[in-house]
Amino acid sequence: MLETIVNFINMLLWQHILIYGLVGAGIFFTLRLGFIQITHLGHATKLMRISRKGSADGLSSFQVFCTSMAARVGAGNMAGVAVAITTGGPGAIFWMWLIAFLGMATSMVESTLAQVFKVKDEEGQFRGGPAYYMTNGLGQKWMGVLFSIFLIIAFGLVFNAVQANTISAALTEVFAFDATIIGIVTAVCSGLVIMGGLKKIARVSEIIVPVMALAYLFVAAFVVVTNLEKLPGVFSLIINSAFGWQEAASGGVAYAIAQAMKAGIARGLFSNEAGMGSAANIAASATPNPNHPASQGFIQMFGVFVDTLVICTATAAIILLSGDVATQGDGISLTIIALQSHVGQWAGAFIAGSILLFCFTSIIANYSYAESNILFLSKNKTHFLTPFRLCVVGMVMFGAIAKIDIVWNLADASMGLMALVNLVALVLLSNLAIKVIKHYLAQKRAGEEPSFKASEFPQLKGKVEKGIWE
Repeated sequence: MLETIVNFINMLLWQHILIYGLVGAGIFFTLRLGFIQITHLGHATKLMRISRKGSADGLSSFQVFCTSMAARVGAGNMAGVAVAITTGGPGAIFWMWLIAFLGMATSMVESTLAQVFKVKDEEGQFRGGPAYYMTNGLGQKWMGVLFSIFLIIAFGLVFNAVQANTISAALTEVFAFDATIIGIVTAVCSGLVIMGGLKKIARVSEIIVPVMALAYLFVAAFVVVTNLEKLPGVFSLIINSAFGWQEAASGGVAYAIAQAMKAGIARGLFSNEAGMGSAANIAASATPNPNHPASQGFIQMFGVFVDTLVICTATAAIILLSGDVATQGDGISLTIIALQSHVGQWAGAFIAGSILLFCFTSIIANYSYAESNILFLSKNKTHFLTPFRLCVVGMVMFGAIAKIDIVWNLADASMGLMALVNLVALVLLSNLAIKVIKHYLAQKRAGEEPSFKASEFPQLKGKVEKGIWE
């Protein structure tokens, strides 16, 4: 019964509503912001170089970037890419690229809004996200409550089961470890970190994320360099499959395109989270540099670029450059088999180690998203956090021993419902977001360091917490 309901929700969302919604919103924001993901990608890179500066009131932009990347870079980048290729064909990679390109503009908007409407909790830590801009910006608390519930289910529970599932699959594939033991160790380690709260999660992410990402990209670059002669064929395969040209002779064009789009968009969104509203929760926790909401928007836009257009592409290259090997295995096992065909048996241990770090940091970062929404629903009553943390640890244990199909399907359904609510809010608040971003760009063009005062925006009167932006 549960599987039937979940499959119906996924069919409705991923074959119809969200494909049009995500692509449409991405196009809308891209056009209104003048292709900001192209014209200002260099500026986003510059902001990353000065992102370590923070304050006692919040996390630095670099810590927030690493925490959001910890959530983004995980099962979706390794197992998710493999799933997309096996279910939608090589063409799914093209649709992952497209949704990431458009999603960069969407991420810019949602993270800017999260900064505008952020608040301080009882400990002086900034909190915010879609639930806050839905409640304070739109005046629609019911939307904030609905979004929070979906996010808590998705990121606090289901997605953490997915990450644990991927860790278990990788370690059992390579080392034949017992899944129950893997689940216990992963659950205990996750619990030790999340019990320390947001700042401890950020510190752990700041250390692990850069190292693990650079190591993985180094190996992927080696694979690409040693297979340069195959690259044109791989790109041709991706494009032909994306538009069903290779199926034209058999009359299966429409079906092939639909499958590639569904797989690519679903797995792409799961990986980069653009438009979902998830990364916006941690984006609100930053003390941005320059002190303007849009500067954090640029940082998160850059995060989408790195996640999908760099790291996911690296995984796709490893798989598709392996030739016939790309038809073997499923999920993380396919990625392992493909890399082994390039560099030998040690690749299994490398992928297993990468998955362990990628997915572990995703678990703790996913929890941080859920924590802000637990506090939103409970009006900052922290005594709800301990039982929720125990539930998270339990889901990590469940994920390590569960069947992969139902876990991925639940992840798709909860993610889709969450994204749907967020997209509606983003469109309704788009005029404000565009105005704030253009305010930043105008100061930048004038040679000034951008700064923000809520009093300069009449539409924010009574909607922004006092003392945040004055």
